[in-house]
Amino acid sequence: MLKLKVPDMSCGHCAGTIEKAVKSVDPTARVTVDLGSSTVAVETGADEHAICDVIRSAGYDNEKLAV
Repeated sequence: MLKLKVPDMSCGHCAGTIEKAVKSVDPTARVTVDLGSSTVAVETGADEHAICDVIRSAGYDNEKLAV
């Protein structure tokens, strides 16, 4: 599981945009968003760097957290 801190994520629209971006890389990924802590957990078989990059391309800085 990949857990990311996404400090710019502040609303449901942001969460939806991030989920859509992740699913563009891996349509079967499970994406769990916690707006309160500004974190996103992704269960995926895709490359972690690809996930981080696609979220950045959607306009959201992110940083990998220890699981």
